[in-house]
Amino acid sequence: MSKVEIKTADAPQPVARFSQGVRKGNILQVAGQVAFDPKSGEVVGTTVAEQTRQTFANLNAVLAAGGASIDDVVMIRVYLTDTAHFAELNEVYGEFVTDPAPARTTVYVGLPAGLLVEIDALAVVD
Repeated sequence: MSKVEIKTADAPQPVARFSQGVRKGNILQVAGQVAFDPKSGEVVGTTVAEQTRQTFANLNAVLAAGGASIDDVVMIRVYLTDTAHFAELNEVYGEFVTDPAPARTTVYVGLPAGLLVEIDALAVVD
């Protein structure tokens, strides 16, 4: 079973040597997505809420291109630039993730200027 690169014009194109997503069998790993508009390449929003919504739009586009949906996600990793953004992220996160919720890890990191959140996901497709 070989791995397959997942590509879509509906999510930002990688700026380095990595795939938007990779699928091997029924496992789909989506690379970290941020709040770039896939058409303009510009950051969408200045708040964690705005950026999280765009990040989930990008994440969902890659999941769909790989034959999955958010309901297939078993693990999400969230990268935030500030611990003060945790509550705002959680509020928007609930708009996209339903029960049973995937497992999740949240870490605090430095991201390129203007970016407040990055999210990656691991999906298992039936």
